[in-house]
Amino acid sequence: MSSTSQKHKNFVAEPMGEKPVTELAGIGEVLGKRLEGKGFDKAYVVLGQYLVLKKNQELFVDWLKDTCSANTKQSTDCYNCLNDWCDEFL
Repeated sequence: MSSTSQKHKNFVAEPMGEKPVTELAGIGEVLGKRLEGKGFDKAYVVLGQYLVLKKNQELFVDWLKDTCSANTKQSTDCYNCLNDWCDEFL
């Protein structure tokens, strides 16, 4: 397994609550604004999309690319962050 960022570790370390979408690994201010503009303003809303896509990495990465023009690394970082969070809390 590849090393994870501090942002990833911080996110996975606690319940999601009302965290903004920019708390997700791979999602910075620019992508965060694009996601917010499409109604994905909270991390749990992106989690919902992740679950709707049945935790499928390829589908989620493609969705994130299409939705906010994330690159492959950003999309994969976000997927891994949500996947690890689900392993911890669901």
